[in-house]
Amino acid sequence: MSLVYILIFVGCCFLLVKSGTWVVKSLTRIARTLEWSEFLVTFCLMAFATSLPELFVGLSSAFHKIPQLSFGDVIGANILNLTLGVAITAFLAKGLLLESQTARRDSFYTSIIAFLPLLLLLDGQVSRVDGILLLGVLIFYLSKIVKQKQKFAKIFNDKFAGNLTQLKLFLKDVGVFFGGIGLLLISAEGVVRSATFFAQQINLPLVVTGILIVSLGTVLPELTFGIRAVTMGHPEMVLGNFMGTVVVNSALILGLVSLISPLRITDFSPYLVGILFTALAAGLFGIFARTSKKISRKEALVLLVIYLIFIIFQLTIR
Repeated sequence: MSLVYILIFVGCCFLLVKSGTWVVKSLTRIARTLEWSEFLVTFCLMAFATSLPELFVGLSSAFHKIPQLSFGDVIGANILNLTLGVAITAFLAKGLLLESQTARRDSFYTSIIAFLPLLLLLDGQVSRVDGILLLGVLIFYLSKIVKQKQKFAKIFNDKFAGNLTQLKLFLKDVGVFFGGIGLLLISAEGVVRSATFFAQQINLPLVVTGILIVSLGTVLPELTFGIRAVTMGHPEMVLGNFMGTVVVNSALILGLVSLISPLRITDFSPYLVGILFTALAAGLFGIFARTSKKISRKEALVLLVIYLIFIIFQLTIR
């Protein structure tokens, strides 16, 4: 029986990554066709697309009344993005530059939003009111981004007039997008069921299962896009994706999960390490991004060491 669940978990994690990648690629082509601004594509569309695995794992766990799994997944994914993800791409790019003032300012906002759900958790729960607050923060933040940035260059008006081939390609990308979402739903269900089985078999808290296991499977699309963006010479796109993903994870996903199934905690011990390392990763990322206008290889090494220490703590302190 355990072998079956192992195969289900591995297969569904692989499907999460593949379907998430298909969604990212289709959204990229859609954005290019509609001529959307690069910043909105990376910070908003790419971030939303690469966060879809976390989103569907969160929705599935909420409907199964185990929001702890989603909370652990988001904690692990955020720490992964701000440490391992940034470190790997910074090493490849020989340092990630934050040339614009907007990128440096957004790094500060990202750090605050990453820690907001943990602050709400201090009273022992993340209630539906907290979920509404998180969603409100996301809406307010996105509205500021849209106001500060250029509007979409062109929308549908006369875009496909007299160009049937382009219209067909666009509709194909839309079909791939929705097909990828369907596969994400199916694979997320498998991940939740198999992760729950593992937690029961080895007596591992669901939040720790989410942090150590599920987050590794769901964060791979962000890493894939980050490495690809570096090789294409767009380092700020990398940071835009990582920062946007952290915002979506912390505000949208945990906000929706809390609305569906509020999180109540009777034992804080499984959460303490995640809370402390989230604060450390978010704080250092914000400092590194704003001080030297660049995340250097030395700073990337510090972030990488933080992630390794985090894993050691999760495996040894239970």
